[in-house]
Amino acid sequence: MTVLFIKNMVCNRCNMVIRNELDKLNINVRSIKLGEVIIENQLSVEEKLNLSKILSNLGFELIDDKKSRIIEKIKTIIIDLVHHQDGETKTNLSNLLSKELNLDYNYLSNLFSEVEGTTIEKYFIAQKIEKVKELLVYDELSLSEIAHRLNYSSVAYLSNQFKKVTGLTPSHFKKIRNEKRKPLDEV
Repeated sequence: MTVLFIKNMVCNRCNMVIRNELDKLNINVRSIKLGEVIIENQLSVEEKLNLSKILSNLGFELIDDKKSRIIEKIKTIIIDLVHHQDGETKTNLSNLLSKELNLDYNYLSNLFSEVEGTTIEKYFIAQKIEKVKELLVYDELSLSEIAHRLNYSSVAYLSNQFKKVTGLTPSHFKKIRNEKRKPLDEV
C-alpha cells in the first residue's frame, strides 16, 4: 500500500479525473480523497515519473517532500471546510487544523506563511470570498443565508470582508457579475 499526495485536487471532479488516469495506467486504487490517493502497490521510479507527467498535463502535481504535503493538506482541509461542508463545522480553524494534521498550529502557521507568502487566515478568507461570489452568482440565497452558511457572525461582517478583498460590496458584485471567479487552486 502506498500513499500518493497530489496537489490541486479541489473537488470531486478532480477525484474522478485522477481515478480515471490511474485506471488507464492499471494502478489499483484503494481509496481517493482530495489531495491523497492510496494505491495497492509501490510504484517504480519509471511509473512515478510517467504518472507525474500525466498529472502535470492535467494541472495536478505529485508532492514528494513533507513540507509541501503539509501545505497541501492545509489547503485541502480549508477548501473542504468552505466549499463542501455548508456551514456544518463550527470549530475554530486553528484547532481543526492542529487536530487533523496532529501538529502544533504555530508550526503550521509559520510553515504556511513561509512557503505560500500569505497567512492561513488570509487563505481561508480568500476561499470564503470565492464561495460568497459563487453563491451570489447562483442567486438562490439571501446575503443573510450566505452569511449563516459560511459562519459569519453577521451580514455586515461578511459585507465588510467582501469589500476589503474585492473592492466591491456584495450587492454591487451581484449587479455586475462580470468579475470572473478564480479556480480554487489559484486563490
